[in-house]
Amino acid sequence: MNIALIGYGKMGKTIEQVAVSRGHHIKLKIDLNNLDDFNQINFNDIDVAIEFTGPHTAYNNILKCLEYKTPVVCGSTGWLEHISDVENKCKSSNGSFLYASNFSVGVNIFFEVNKKLAQLMEGKNQYDISIREIHHTQKKDAPSGTAITIAE
Repeated sequence: MNIALIGYGKMGKTIEQVAVSRGHHIKLKIDLNNLDDFNQINFNDIDVAIEFTGPHTAYNNILKCLEYKTPVVCGSTGWLEHISDVENKCKSSNGSFLYASNFSVGVNIFFEVNKKLAQLMEGKNQYDISIREIHHTQKKDAPSGTAITIAE
């Protein structure tokens, strides 16, 4: 599979290692140093774009991928006030879009367990529920998209 990485920070580099180890090809890496490479011509032979940037750029990056008819997987958080626009654009252009605040299998199992726990706890007002998260010192977003998903 030919992959474009949009965002080549810590997560982008990790995705590259995993993708290459599984036989995929990173054909394009987009970051702040080469934004001019984010164009239709360079996306002609891309099978999927993986978007891991930030809240101020993710929305427009996703729209560009959909415009280029490139399926896009997004793990960026903090932009979800625009998700209905993205869904509408995706549907109207017959595109492909996948979003998750966290792609870890374990965390997604926890999300499902948390939904069940929320149902069981509904109406039991004698409990105060809170979320406390601790991250490495390089963590860019707080609260994290994972914490926001848990809270929802």
